[in-house]
Amino acid sequence: MKKFKAQPGFVVQAFRFALDPNAAQERALRSHCGAARAAYNWAVSWVTASWWQRRAEETYGVPEAELTPWRPWSLPSLRKAFNAVKQDDPRFAGWWEENSKEAYSTGLANAAAAFDNYAKSKNGKRRGKKRGPPRFKVKRKARLACRFTTGTIRVEGDSRHVTLPRLGAIRTHEPTGSLLARVQAGTARILSATVRHECGRWFASFQVEAKRDLVRVARPEAAVGVDLGVKSLAVLADSTGEIRTVPNPRYYDQALKPLRRASRTVSRRQGPDRRTGRKPSKRWEKANAARNKVHHRVTNLRADALHKLTTALAAEYGTIVIEDLNVAGMLKNRRLARRIADVGFGEIRRQLTYKTRQRHGTRLVVADRWYPSSKSCSGCGAVKAKLPLHVRTYECDVCGLVIDRDDNAGLNLVALAATRSTGTGVAGDRDTPVVSKPRGADQKTRTTRRGRKATVGRADGAIPAPRGKETRDRTQTEALTLW
Repeated sequence: MKKFKAQPGFVVQAFRFALDPNAAQERALRSHCGAARAAYNWAVSWVTASWWQRRAEETYGVPEAELTPWRPWSLPSLRKAFNAVKQDDPRFAGWWEENSKEAYSTGLANAAAAFDNYAKSKNGKRRGKKRGPPRFKVKRKARLACRFTTGTIRVEGDSRHVTLPRLGAIRTHEPTGSLLARVQAGTARILSATVRHECGRWFASFQVEAKRDLVRVARPEAAVGVDLGVKSLAVLADSTGEIRTVPNPRYYDQALKPLRRASRTVSRRQGPDRRTGRKPSKRWEKANAARNKVHHRVTNLRADALHKLTTALAAEYGTIVIEDLNVAGMLKNRRLARRIADVGFGEIRRQLTYKTRQRHGTRLVVADRWYPSSKSCSGCGAVKAKLPLHVRTYECDVCGLVIDRDDNAGLNLVALAATRSTGTGVAGDRDTPVVSKPRGADQKTRTTRRGRKATVGRADGAIPAPRGKETRDRTQTEALTLW
């Protein structure tokens, strides 16, 4: 799918509205999302069929030149192959015309992206956790979503309806005036729309190219260091020396009691059983909906609190300094995982990134992951060798400073804004990590010898260095041989 590039002075942003579809419209929405899932599963089976066929032929000693050719997984190739078989395939015959072509295009595009991620992960071109080959989506677990890129996509003039291809006009739960006014004024253009079922209701998200003027912040010369935590949501230390603490609302902890009560009610009802094929009772569905409502309320309260915090920070300070936290690693701590997940560290950074860049054109500084913000003294700069998590007061052994642990970390983070010498401070120069010196290491690359293998020594360990010329990009066929 072609990516859209915004024009100068325009940004691509989303407008999301809750929907109130009637019974017929909800069936149509579920049919479109089911069609996307069916198209995704067809693409996965169509591509992997050649993989299994080649593997079987190799066991019989078939030469490489005579093996079944690889099937391509690019979106145009999948569309062409799908259009050729959709009328005769028993999985689609008789009902594929009921849905918009965009529903099937959504599933095929997701399959193409999944295969690309798998190939890049195998070739070492994709960061993060290793990705395996795409798997089939199960009906009871698949997320209901469908994207529309062509056809009639608009918000109606009454500010209470949106129109989508093949679905018609659907009433919205909330007014759409925020988007309608921009479209009528010519400062926004709708690019696509995505319908999704989450938190117990349907939502329509419009991807819009909108003109947005940067808003001047209240204190453009001031900087703030944001130290995120579990005991308190954030400690804000600005460049003037003022320290503020944002309390952690802990919405999930507040909902544990009603959640336990709702879960006990669900356990006493006759639920579904996949082994015997038993369907859930009406009382179980009602009790399960009540339990899900508790989870949805917690989700909405947490999202509201994080948006208020990040919006206030982005609108006040010209420079914001945050840490590059290893949230995935922190969640492996079984004693703190629930509270860490309830805070939403990653969501805070994501919101600050786009709000500082697109709304105010301010600077967001991301401290290095190994920067010792808690172990360093904010007075003299001395670094402690160890500082256990249960020690909540920082006591410097050099200058004798005694300060709260989180306040000390916030002061160290805001000090990084003054040492940041690179960058122009404009909206296009963001998110450049600040190079730190943990434990006195200079992090300079140096070449050492270990036996016959050359290694690159760093402060965080040694990794094998590449030998010879840079490895060429593997083709799709070469990537599949690793499967």
